Amino acid sequence: MNSQSSEEELKKAYKSLESGDAQEAKRILAEALVLDLENKEINFAHWCCSFWADYVTKVSQIQASNVSEARSKGDALVSRWESFKTLLEREEREKNIQPRAVFATQKGVFTLALGAYLEAEGKSKEDLPQGGFSSSSRIQKQNAEENAEIQRMLGLCYKELGEYETALNHLVQANTLLPSSPKVLAEMADCFALCGEEKNAKVLFREAFFIDAQKINIVFLESELILCLIKQVREKGYTGSALLEWIPVYGILYGVFNVKRQLKQQEVSKLKQDIFAKENELKDPTNNEQVLTPKIINMYFWLIDYYSRCPDGYVNNEIKNCELQIRVLDEEVYKLYKNK
Repeated sequence: MNSQSSEEELKKAYKSLESGDAQEAKRILAEALVLDLENKEINFAHWCCSFWADYVTKVSQIQASNVSEARSKGDALVSRWESFKTLLEREEREKNIQPRAVFATQKGVFTLALGAYLEAEGKSKEDLPQGGFSSSSRIQKQNAEENAEIQRMLGLCYKELGEYETALNHLVQANTLLPSSPKVLAEMADCFALCGEEKNAKVLFREAFFIDAQKINIVFLESELILCLIKQVREKGYTGSALLEWIPVYGILYGVFNVKRQLKQQEVSKLKQDIFAKENELKDPTNNEQVLTPKIINMYFWLIDYYSRCPDGYVNNEIKNCELQIRVLDEEVYKLYKNK
């Protein structure tokens, strides 16, 4: 098969893949491989289709009768994408990755997932009692949380499909239904960064990692703003839960999280209580020092920011005390902070 014929077969396969028909794409590529066995892109694209074909067929055959089942279809595809992306990141496959194949796969998977979440959204509206949410506060809260999650996943799907403005609209709705969710805030920040609105992105990323870094799934973050920071922190050897806690620390040290907001007085009081509690946890050798240390350092950074905006004379001593505690926790971080 000449290069022109190979390209034609790839285009046909990618068209099927983008529409969500991984089985048909796999068939086309299998036939192309027989005639062009050494073609790297055909081989890689065929591997992508082999990973997805049977799974997509199985999920697509599920007939959802309620919100939960519709959501489960979308969740299954998104979870599978996370596994797929982890495989792509493995060193043995990095050299063989073909961007067009990955893009076509991504478009197909998230088009199917979007359809599932739109179905869930429609069923959710059908399930609402006449006149809106139930008067029961418990049921009302459950409805709000469920709808917030549907809106968040719709936002995620639209973001993965490159429709950032539409994604933001859904994420704003999710944030209205369930304020201060780190998952929602991180996705909003990512969308703002992808839209070129870095100031909003930096504020929301810092807020999301401060609220609860462990709830943020960095696999789905796409903007260069956050990906470069994650890469730098990974290169320091951090992984897993520790990586998530060190991201906001180095976000401050490297000037990425340099757009800040003023804490309210009640937030400051809670922050001090949280620092005290975490420092006590750190004294227990059975607790994870690798996670607790960066978490406490980040808390001190927030406290320093608060004191830096206070007009009272005593705050200089408070700032010095915070810096001393950071130095005790990590000498290298202290030096980087003082020299930034």
